[in-house]
Amino acid sequence: MALPSLLVITQFLWPFSLPLMVKGVIASLMLIASQFMLWSRLSSGSVFAPEFPRPVIILFNWAGGTILFLALLQLLFDVARLGIWLGGTGIVIPVGVRWGMAAFASILAAAGVRNALRVPPVKDVTITVPGLPAVFDGYTLLQLTDLHISRLFPAGWARRVVERANALDADLIVITGDVIDGSLAMRETDVEPLRQLRARDGVYMSPGNHEYFLGYQQWMRHFASMGMHVLENAHAALGRADGRLILAGVTDRSAPATGMPSPDLAEALDGVPAGMPIILLDHQPGGARQAAASGVALQLSGHTHGGMMPGLDRLVALGNGGFVSGAYAVKGMTLYVNNGTGIWPGFAMRLLRPSELTRITLRKKTEANP
Repeated sequence: MALPSLLVITQFLWPFSLPLMVKGVIASLMLIASQFMLWSRLSSGSVFAPEFPRPVIILFNWAGGTILFLALLQLLFDVARLGIWLGGTGIVIPVGVRWGMAAFASILAAAGVRNALRVPPVKDVTITVPGLPAVFDGYTLLQLTDLHISRLFPAGWARRVVERANALDADLIVITGDVIDGSLAMRETDVEPLRQLRARDGVYMSPGNHEYFLGYQQWMRHFASMGMHVLENAHAALGRADGRLILAGVTDRSAPATGMPSPDLAEALDGVPAGMPIILLDHQPGGARQAAASGVALQLSGHTHGGMMPGLDRLVALGNGGFVSGAYAVKGMTLYVNNGTGIWPGFAMRLLRPSELTRITLRKKTEANP
């Protein structure tokens, strides 16, 4: 973020006819805002757990977003000016246009932060599952993912999410990782509302990459003590009358870097009877093709935050096998990539990529539901 800040300072701010001291103060504030990751590391020892009051974190995110959008606008103007200059004509951005750019960038950043902070609305998704037993036709799963419970998403926010989730009366609640940002000592109070999550067949989870950054084993024990069934390269069978549905979960691909077991789909599916429909919880969507080849019928993932905004979503897709948001057909399997319930507090920004509480209704494959 230092580079966008320097671009804004030199190309956008400096041409203003403001007193040198005023420009110096604004430039200093921009550089301070650009180093949010550094201040986060100093506050907690990790960039993933800024331990500042919530209003300060919101201010950092708004300032960082404003700088980023201003830098993009300045680049667009510079490209236009270069084209005009090559045509033999010079152009100077009028002062009024510069003020308009600043206002537009700040309002856009404020809208992005506001969208990121809300308790997400319910998104209803229907997915046809090959081989689904008739008794599971109409079965509802509520997927939560990327809650990133932190100083930005504290206990009050988590409590409102739980209330909205429980009101949906789902058959099953699944959580596909990145529940927390911080150690157990930092987040124990904030995560406590999740103990109240209720579904007829319980609450199951698989870990995300953020679980590994600050005390993975402690967190897995704590989640288990809260009544969650943690699936670490393992599966469980859900029963209805004479029908069975397999729910599997794998660890995150970041696990080996912390000395924890790598994701192992073969281990997770070991002992699953042939022909059973399998739902896989995998935080990152990049392994979807392998899951499809292994007989998984439905993979539920998160991690991408839906790409956060147009343009950036294309970059996010590049790092996740081309998958970034919504449903994909992958070699006979359905992959659903959830935009996320919350978002990482280091870049809390959403534009046209809304957060979601995703209620998934399973349907048996028939001629009417191909």
